[in-house]
Amino acid sequence: MTQDILAVIKENVIQGRVTQGDEGFDEGLVGQPGVSELTEEALAQGIRLEEIITKGLTDGMTVVGQKFEAEEYVLPDMLASAEAVGAAMEILEPHLIKSDIKAKGKIIMATVKGDLHDIGKNIVSILLRGAGYTVKDLGNDIATEVIVAAVREEKPQFVGLSALLSSTKMRMGDTVQVLMDSGLRDGVKVIVGGAAVSEEFAQSIGADGYGADGFQAITLVESLGSGVSD
Repeated sequence: MTQDILAVIKENVIQGRVTQGDEGFDEGLVGQPGVSELTEEALAQGIRLEEIITKGLTDGMTVVGQKFEAEEYVLPDMLASAEAVGAAMEILEPHLIKSDIKAKGKIIMATVKGDLHDIGKNIVSILLRGAGYTVKDLGNDIATEVIVAAVREEKPQFVGLSALLSSTKMRMGDTVQVLMDSGLRDGVKVIVGGAAVSEEFAQSIGADGYGADGFQAITLVESLGSGVSD
């Protein structure tokens, strides 16, 4: 029974169905439980939080990522699935706080000053939460000083910076420099992403890595995590 509901959660993530009123990609799904209702049911059945997240949500988004890379899904399709995972994580969060489950790490996310675009950042934040990380999303148009202050206060293992515009991406370099000047750089890994950014740019500003999309960001954070102390 546990495997059954986890498989249904996974399938509904792939379908991008948040609630029972959503249509999904296949016909005849309206009225059937969506990810929100299924997550509540899994909790009621006493299924472990780790299993709901990994075997239901994360496994579902893995398939979505594969479909996106194969161009079977377009951005709105991925957004629908990410929204479903986000809704599930909101339901699970109070239970995670009360449990003794330790997050894999803490990540601060921000779109840099002057840039109002945050769809990509929001997707990455949702996926990282689904993968077991604690994410503090500062929002968009965030000044370097605010990001650095958050690093000082929150003591995260990672900082994720996003920029869509070429005119704003240099703020990422400014942030890395101020983290260095503040004596905080050695304690945090900086990852960057967004349409204006590349691997070469990440290296040029002294960032620790570049993620082209949310799925690459997770892989990057996982790979960097072994070198970060709690």
